[in-house]
Amino acid sequence: MNRVSKREDYKRFIVFCLDSLVIVAQAGVFAYVWYDYYRGQIFEPFWNKGNWAFVVLYALIDVLFSKVYGGLKVGYLKRTDTIYSLALATICTNVIAYLQITMINRWYLNPIPLLEMTLVDFVIIVIWTFGSQYFYSKLYRPRRMLVIYGSRSPDELIQKMNSRRDKYDISEKVHIDLGQEAICEMMEDYEGVIIWDLPAEIRNKYLKYCFAHSIRCYVTPKISDLILTGTDRIHLFDTPLLLSRNLGLSVEQRFMKRLMDIVVSGVGIVLSSPLMIICGIAVKFYDRGPVFYRQDRLTIDGRSFKIFKFRSMCVNSEEHGARLASKHDPRITPVGRVLRNLHFDELPQLFNVFLGDMSLVGPRPEREAIMKEYEKEIPEFYYRLKVKAGLTGYAQVYGKYNTTPYDKLKLDLFYIENYSMLLDFKLLFMTVKIFFQKEVSEGVDDNQVNALRNHPSEEKETGKKR
Repeated sequence: MNRVSKREDYKRFIVFCLDSLVIVAQAGVFAYVWYDYYRGQIFEPFWNKGNWAFVVLYALIDVLFSKVYGGLKVGYLKRTDTIYSLALATICTNVIAYLQITMINRWYLNPIPLLEMTLVDFVIIVIWTFGSQYFYSKLYRPRRMLVIYGSRSPDELIQKMNSRRDKYDISEKVHIDLGQEAICEMMEDYEGVIIWDLPAEIRNKYLKYCFAHSIRCYVTPKISDLILTGTDRIHLFDTPLLLSRNLGLSVEQRFMKRLMDIVVSGVGIVLSSPLMIICGIAVKFYDRGPVFYRQDRLTIDGRSFKIFKFRSMCVNSEEHGARLASKHDPRITPVGRVLRNLHFDELPQLFNVFLGDMSLVGPRPEREAIMKEYEKEIPEFYYRLKVKAGLTGYAQVYGKYNTTPYDKLKLDLFYIENYSMLLDFKLLFMTVKIFFQKEVSEGVDDNQVNALRNHPSEEKETGKKR
């Protein structure tokens, strides 16, 4: 085992210890509340070991939600993101804990102790986040990185990574024209390498060199790479093969996904109906215009359907043609801006899901006109139509409203090729997390009609023509 590998193992151990600290602290607070109040309200529900098992179960549920929301990533997320993620995980965990206590007692008990416990948990989370981040930053300085690039400038990537100077130090960028031998020598002086959007043949040479010399390597995947992530590993005698069926979801997956769509959207319509009534009244009273906005969108296999949304823009907002909403779009009404920031304008799409036009999770549906514009620059953009359009999706959770179509395509393909029911549940939980993150719903720049930023297709990347 080399020195770099030992360092990584040591770092993982430190992170595990720090993560365990916050979970143990929260479980300890729950144990105190359980023994001090709730256990006495219930007539001997458990023997002593059963009480401890109940506390351990609380800790396991807390770990599950913390991992789903990504809170247990010391040194990875920003402090505010870590606090937000852990706070959401704590709320979910404590709600489930109260439901468990209610079922054990067979009737409701006073929730005030659990609410007070939640406030204490929030204090623990804030203290732990600042303390662990400070401790981690003292042990591990930002990783010095070298960016290797070709025809496309890496400045946009560098700008994004520079927003996390506590984690990344983009020390230098080098063009592939310098030559492979000289660049490989440069790699030895850095703690990581970013291979930025190189032609596959050249990229693979650097990738193999990094693997052979145990150099940490970040690679921007090609569309073909994402397709390969969903392959089955098979062997033909002594020859390993990757089988890509390229059919989208299997019949079993489509059945289970549709069943979940019907159940969840049906329950969602019932529970959100009071909120939808309030939103509808607010839209109607503002300018007396239509409450709903209906528009043709594309779903699986390019089939067109009418999508339902609460109208967030003024009447006749697209009389001069289709375009995405911009950051300071004057067409958006005051009521509409609130609805968009809270994503409440999307609630009527639960009816689209229930009727079968959409799924709860999948690529967001695009208009045909904008789809054609994207396909001029990215011919592979129609690959997203392998599955039903979704109310939320991988690109919505891990991207933003103004994420480029090229990057959205990659995110959506990753979802399609790695689909599972578990992934759907995770994305639904993660959607709750992004509700109150403003940058997720932020529009494109004011001078943009769509989200294109000169992102090339696969063929243009490799210098080939269709």
